[in-house]
Amino acid sequence: MGFWKSFFSSSDTALPQTRTEGDTVEGVKYRTDGTSRVFFSTTREIDLYELEELCDAVGWSRRPLRKVRKAIQHSFLVTSMWYQRGNTRRLIGFARATSDHAFNATIWDVVVHPDFQAKGLGKALMRYMIKKLRSQDISNITLFADPQVVSFYRKMGFMPDPEGIKGMFWYPD
Repeated sequence: MGFWKSFFSSSDTALPQTRTEGDTVEGVKYRTDGTSRVFFSTTREIDLYELEELCDAVGWSRRPLRKVRKAIQHSFLVTSMWYQRGNTRRLIGFARATSDHAFNATIWDVVVHPDFQAKGLGKALMRYMIKKLRSQDISNITLFADPQVVSFYRKMGFMPDPEGIKGMFWYPD
């Protein structure tokens, strides 16, 4: 656990306070320990098969890749989290957000590989997403959460039904 704590501080940023050469490069943020690194990327160029493997690892139902590609293309923000050791790079986390580009954004598809859960990386991914959305002056951030992860999001400052607002849904028959 100490290794991962060195990657992420308890501040509002998903990155450590200590910066080393290469910490920020064109939308990519990372921290290195000399032999491996964890970094974030906001590029939409994601191997969909690699993303599908990540989603399979957490037990999500498969979705048509053409629809996943379209969802990524039309998202306001796409963030992937990577683990690199030597020349091997592995997708270990993903999240995306849709938005009206002015006031509201909704975070979708937050996933962290089981091998990397309970190490502070999910929190770092969410902090990174929130920071990016707030930097675009988005003031209302929502998400949908399965019951088993509600407490995780509560600890991040999310609350169910704030001010008595009730969500409504329409699904086709």
